[in-house]
Amino acid sequence: MYIGSTGLAGLHHLIWEVVDNSVDEAMAGYCTKIGVTLLADGGCEVSDNGRGVPVDPYPSGPHKGKSAAEVVLTVLHAGGKFGGEGYKVSGGLHGVGVSVVNALSERLTIEIDREGKRYSQEYQDGGKPKNKLSSKGETPKRGRTSGTTVTFWPDSAIFQAEGTEFVARTVLDRLQIMAFLNRGLEISFIDQRPEREQEVTFQYKGGIVDFVKHLNQSKDPLF
Repeated sequence: MYIGSTGLAGLHHLIWEVVDNSVDEAMAGYCTKIGVTLLADGGCEVSDNGRGVPVDPYPSGPHKGKSAAEVVLTVLHAGGKFGGEGYKVSGGLHGVGVSVVNALSERLTIEIDREGKRYSQEYQDGGKPKNKLSSKGETPKRGRTSGTTVTFWPDSAIFQAEGTEFVARTVLDRLQIMAFLNRGLEISFIDQRPEREQEVTFQYKGGIVDFVKHLNQSKDPLF
């Protein structure tokens, strides 16, 4: 199993796979903000203000004619560099990346802001393209000028053991650690589910130093 299990650990691993791509953009110096939203309908949205996944079609090879974004979302082990400027797509824990999220979701949508234009595509039933990646016009003047948003709804038939309900505390703990380990990166969390609404933002200018302080908060100094 590419995500380790079909229980809650595997369910949350879907989020980590998508977030890892955004963190890679931050580590490369192109992303300053990442947002994770648990939607009221059970989906999860991960967005960033990085460069945006490349949209140009492959000129040759087995994926000729497909956009780089579609290859990233449908081909296992496609992690690597895309585009002339070396856009890197994370392979995640097991080298499969966001394609495994698509394969294990009832539905997935991607929205890309890149080079002044907004593109989108939708997938269903475990990664089947519902349409081709297409331009939806110019990137809105308000908000980010570039970036990627992936929204997915886990497949309830696959995650039968413990269901498809994300645990906010599990997500928050992971995002906080990511913020500690990536100094200055702003990571926001929003829970839109009824009676559980909350918003939390993590950003640590001290990075690892702040992480150590956090770990020592509940401990008594020896001297």
